[in-house]
Amino acid sequence: MKSAIRVITLLLWSYLAAQEKPVETVYFDFDKSKLNKDQIQNIIRFVQNSDTSTVESIEIYGYCDDRGANDYNYKLSQRRVQTVQNVLIENGINKNKIIIFEGRGKILLKENEIETIKEIRSKNRRVDLLIVLKNNFGKGIYTSFQNNHKVGDRVFLQNILFQLGSSKLTFQSQRELNNIVLLLQKQKTLEFEIQGHVCCTSKLYADAIDKESNEHNLSINRAKTVYHYLRNKGISRLRMSYIGKGNNFPLGKGDKLDRRVEFYISKI
Repeated sequence: MKSAIRVITLLLWSYLAAQEKPVETVYFDFDKSKLNKDQIQNIIRFVQNSDTSTVESIEIYGYCDDRGANDYNYKLSQRRVQTVQNVLIENGINKNKIIIFEGRGKILLKENEIETIKEIRSKNRRVDLLIVLKNNFGKGIYTSFQNNHKVGDRVFLQNILFQLGSSKLTFQSQRELNNIVLLLQKQKTLEFEIQGHVCCTSKLYADAIDKESNEHNLSINRAKTVYHYLRNKGISRLRMSYIGKGNNFPLGKGDKLDRRVEFYISKI
């Protein structure tokens, strides 16, 4: 891979397209955290080509390759994030939209990556930009956690969705919950109820069958799964509870979005 930075659009800007966040990935040279004029221009074009009126929030994560000491790489990844953040702000991105900016240090190589070590390392020297788009689900419903929630707000995250008949978390959902943990660690007084939902059920039943338990308890199992995941990541049980809402509250946006959980804000 060439030493110059490359910006690759992995997902196109569109409303909840494939229920993924649009992502931009910026690659850095070895041991560098500064951008030259051409590299800065690439980010400027990204900003100019983006409809910022549709953006709810931006998350920025920085990484390094596996070489060097942990502490050094952690600080280097933070500097890379700061560089990208500064360019975004200088070119019109509202600072308040950037809700997470975090250096995550180095990415360790896997055994099966040794043969392509040069290419893998070049891809690991990067900063990822994750975009959360605004929603049209109505007042009081958000697609990301905010800094100024009110009691009664509902947070629906399009990356925490379930397979049909399942209460198991997908890899994508686990990644989203890891981001939520970081936010909850900062907003220490926020309390909430995790509400599970289902789709595609007979009118004879208020809930769907969980294929793991073979019982009509799928919505509560989805909420319980998220609850225990957050507990295992250090979020106090005193801050959260869980409940199954069954099929009573469809979003009207298709079955896929109804296989979800929501966070109901109960205390600020």
